[in-house]
Amino acid sequence: MFSLPVNYQTPHSGYHWDGSSRRFFEGWYYRVTLPDCGQTFAFMYSIEDPIGGKPYSGGAAQILGPDDQYLCRTFPDVDKFWASRDVLALGHWGKTNLNTQPLYLLPKEFEQHIQEGYQATATINQGIIRDPATGFYCRWLYEIQPVYAWGNQNSPQQSTAGWLSFLQIFEPGWQILMAHGLASGWIDWNGKIYQFTNAPAYCEKNWGGAFPQKWFWLNCNCFDGEPDLALTAGGGRRGVLWWMESVAMIGVHYQGKFYEFVPWNSQVQWQIQPWGRWQMQAKNLNYEVELTGTTHLLGTPLRAPTTNGLEFCCRDTMQGKLNLELRKVSDKPSQIILKSQSSLCGLEIGGGSWDNSWHSS
Repeated sequence: MFSLPVNYQTPHSGYHWDGSSRRFFEGWYYRVTLPDCGQTFAFMYSIEDPIGGKPYSGGAAQILGPDDQYLCRTFPDVDKFWASRDVLALGHWGKTNLNTQPLYLLPKEFEQHIQEGYQATATINQGIIRDPATGFYCRWLYEIQPVYAWGNQNSPQQSTAGWLSFLQIFEPGWQILMAHGLASGWIDWNGKIYQFTNAPAYCEKNWGGAFPQKWFWLNCNCFDGEPDLALTAGGGRRGVLWWMESVAMIGVHYQGKFYEFVPWNSQVQWQIQPWGRWQMQAKNLNYEVELTGTTHLLGTPLRAPTTNGLEFCCRDTMQGKLNLELRKVSDKPSQIILKSQSSLCGLEIGGGSWDNSWHSS
């Protein structure tokens, strides 16, 4: 269940906690987009201070569902959390009739024994959570066929933060685990059942002992008339050793090729409104990209790890509009490789000081 082709697994797929008592969190994000009904489900799993006994020790599962509706359940018992250090595989048990050490279960066993909890790998996402106050629930089980990880197809995959991320000098770390995949299965959203085959899927993670002061994010792998296209872009103010820096990147996978725009190979610029409009431009020696994300929706507040535990500190919509243009500039005149749009783009802002727009480069 956990095995993948050698060229598919990304760096940082495994669990990062080193067993120490220092402040630590790790979070995972799974998304599946249903183009037939224009909806998205985003599953967010997190663990904080897994050594236990700390003020913020515990885990959570959050879901951003149809029409940006929100469901959350916390799992305070860190001993019921498990994760692999070598591959993407994790889970957290809540209510269960098992007294054993938590571990991966076959889907039928999970359904039989886990009344509340989740488990996820590179090829499966399964769980059930319920709001005890309202009884509102979500159950899900889908399999994932990876298409793009983070890099060119059939090549060793890259670290999203570059080779320096192996030195643990960036806080937090960020890794796109699967830029694009195909999901098949079902989601039961409080009695409404969504069944899907080969729906666009996505997965990323972050981890560390510190938290970004401010960030933004765009993600889409469901474009009009372009089934083989995936975009992830974002930026933030993060800690590097003893100083803070503002950084941003854009990654595009298209027709087997990875177009990477990062601070060490490109000029990256951004103009992000406090809410409603995300604009980015990037250029390197061979290519340039422009993207604009917009929304008229209010978005939904989500929880994220902070120095004071899991708090509402970011806002998302999964139904943003996106325009993307990619050009080859090493040819004269420049040549348009790709021009595409979507109405199912994930858009996010997070952290503090969003009173004004954020312009930087």
